Amino acid sequence: MTEVAGGRRANKRGLATRENMITAAITSLATGDPAAVSGNRIARDIGVTWGAIKYQFGDIDGLWAAVLRHTAELRGDLPANAPPGGTLRQRVTGLVDLMLVGLRTPESLAIETLRAALPRELDELEREFPLTAAEFASWKPTWDESCARAFADLDVPPARIRQMAALIPAAMRGLTSERMLGTYGNLADARQGLIDAIVALLSVDQAPDRPPTAPA
Repeated sequence: MTEVAGGRRANKRGLATRENMITAAITSLATGDPAAVSGNRIARDIGVTWGAIKYQFGDIDGLWAAVLRHTAELRGDLPANAPPGGTLRQRVTGLVDLMLVGLRTPESLAIETLRAALPRELDELEREFPLTAAEFASWKPTWDESCARAFADLDVPPARIRQMAALIPAAMRGLTSERMLGTYGNLADARQGLIDAIVALLSVDQAPDRPPTAPA
């Protein structure tokens, strides 16, 4: 059974209540309203008291950590969902298109609202929201490992996989932001350019990575 605040074990009814609170919190955050990142606002939107949230999650940090964990479980092993056995271009295209869809889900919108409201400096985030920070931090190694597995049989240099893993989340958020905010740019061209760039980065027929040469 899942632990609630204070190390207690939640029963079946408690688990249902907890899941309903998490779902309602995601719905509230997904509106994009900065005011949604407030314990009292979340409690009101959920239709419970702040005390009920504290009982389940301990504090707002515990709630946000639970929300992030829930979204990660729904998302699953994203890169491994790229077409198995496909060509490099097919896998990159599948990954890009899957993320373009995924970043428009309520869960992803909720994460962006939450990120925008939390401290930018990692030291401050870890001090004020340690559980939330730990949940965010756990995503990077999981993501890196998933990317490595998704392309493992193509003999792509590990350094380039790491570069792709670092690049693609920010690039995809940029494309998603442009679509949401409105743009005169051609997003189909941007998508194709991103795919072509990643394929070029990962192509095994490129020269091996070398340290920069000092100027003569």
